[in-house]
Amino acid sequence: MARRRRTTADSADEKNIAPLPRSASGSASELDEYIHLGEKAEENEDLFDDVPEETQEAEDDDATPIPRIARDEKLEEEVEQERSVPIEKLVADVPGLGESLDPVRLFLRDIGRHPLLNAEQEVELAQKIHEGFAAQARLDAAAEADEALDPEEEDELRLLVVRGKNAHDVLAQSNLRLVVSVAKRYIGRGLSFLDLIQEGTLGLLRAVDKFDHTLGYKFSTYATWWIRQSISRAIADQARTIRIPVHMHETINRQRRTQRELQQSLGREPTAEELALELDMLEPEDVRAIRAAMKADLPLDPDLARKLERASAKVRRNQRLSREPLSLDTPVGNEESSYLGDFIEDDSLPGPVDAASRRLLKEQMEEVLDALSERERQVLIMRFGLEDGATRTLEDVGKEFNVTRERVRQIEAKALRKLRHPLRSRKLRDYLG
Repeated sequence: MARRRRTTADSADEKNIAPLPRSASGSASELDEYIHLGEKAEENEDLFDDVPEETQEAEDDDATPIPRIARDEKLEEEVEQERSVPIEKLVADVPGLGESLDPVRLFLRDIGRHPLLNAEQEVELAQKIHEGFAAQARLDAAAEADEALDPEEEDELRLLVVRGKNAHDVLAQSNLRLVVSVAKRYIGRGLSFLDLIQEGTLGLLRAVDKFDHTLGYKFSTYATWWIRQSISRAIADQARTIRIPVHMHETINRQRRTQRELQQSLGREPTAEELALELDMLEPEDVRAIRAAMKADLPLDPDLARKLERASAKVRRNQRLSREPLSLDTPVGNEESSYLGDFIEDDSLPGPVDAASRRLLKEQMEEVLDALSERERQVLIMRFGLEDGATRTLEDVGKEFNVTRERVRQIEAKALRKLRHPLRSRKLRDYLG
């Protein structure tokens, strides 16, 4: 292999991706105080459905979803328009960004310094990246086989690796504003703006690794899908207090969208059965048979009724899963002087009236039991659980007093006869109704 002299242009490619801003302690999460999240953006939840299903579940070694991306000409036009917007204008309407010295804004300003690339430059960089991958694979194979490479060949391979890494960095840097553009759409979904940018950058790096320049479409269009995939997965994995699987997240979003569409067409909230028929949870022939029976106001076949009930149960389960937990510390009212937990009743504790009634009953009970002997008093307390609520059997009480079960029964009967005396029972009569 002919040895190629390294040029100034190659050195100019050696740049590092702009790092995310960090505080003095080095934690990017500490910058969340600079970002204010708005209310939950329900209108944005459909963005997850824009991501191809194969990329939603994709891992690092999964196949690249090229065909579905290459044909989307409308997306290419939208991406190019977004990519060309100046970074300051792009984030002008993002809530919570501070003044010019805000580290997040400084980071965004640094992103804006990287020039955009045209299609020819993207192809050239992609070629260098793939040449670098191939060179690294050759070096790894030689090392694994303990093969001694020719010095000139090894130098050339290492030079290709360096050029590939530099091209990788340049291609990623020039498209960071695309990450910001996509991340902005997901504000209010449970992650801060900075976290969305971080996750989108990971998707951008995957797109750089997987981009195939020989297919003829623009890198920015392809990268948009991977950025959305990365952000959507992060929201599904991290935004909820109780995590649900990614595929369930997509199912729930589809059900919500169908529910809104039915609500608009019906003018009311759709039932679980109506949603089940619209969500393809049943076989097409079963759906047709059920709709025909409903239209004719005829009873459903028992088998169809069971299938519809199972599908409706899945709809109701998805509705339960989609509910977000509420914090008991959520402020109630504008003054934020009261919290949600202040208005939730503790069912394990008696109410004020019941507590007062029990206290009076206990006082009256103690007064009535004072008329009994100590042994009679203890037998009734143990038999009826008057102190701890735990009742004891005749045998248990007999062992405690070292008497027979019959003797315990006699003591209990004698004590109850004393309590039935009108002067004593009158004190407890009001509590026995």
